[in-house]
Amino acid sequence: MNELIEIDQMHASDWEDVRRIYLEGIKTGNATFQQDAPSWEEWDKSHLSQCRLVARSQGKVIGWAALSSTSSRCVYAGVAEMSIYVSPQHQGSGVGSRLINIFIEASEQHGFWTLQSGVFPENKASLELHRKFGFREVGRRERIGQMNGIWRDVLLLERRSKVVGIN
Repeated sequence: MNELIEIDQMHASDWEDVRRIYLEGIKTGNATFQQDAPSWEEWDKSHLSQCRLVARSQGKVIGWAALSSTSSRCVYAGVAEMSIYVSPQHQGSGVGSRLINIFIEASEQHGFWTLQSGVFPENKASLELHRKFGFREVGRRERIGQMNGIWRDVLLLERRSKVVGIN
């Protein structure tokens, strides 16, 4: 695809498109343990206000990324869990790479020194994308949760900033 992709801030008005993409991810069975997308209010409460980005093509949201807190303890203020989703119609076209690249820059501008992500081992495209941008596997959480009666593992990935938190 040779389309112009813009990356900008996510707004509440983007929620229906963000939700649609989230539901598409849920439907694959390899993106999240969630079985349904929450309401905007629930999602808004569970995600940090910084670093909520969307990828747009011709004004339409085709991907998104956001952060969730990993701890309320102040010593972990620069550590957050990253979620990234790209519409299936745009996967493999470079949208995820553009989005994650700008997302990492934005997270560092907001003082985050560690991004982590939990990825199902079966989600090869997500693993490849994360690794391409410096995430490394730091562990495997075996049988961490059940989905549809089947125990699933999750790989814990982490990316340490080269510019934030360096003394």
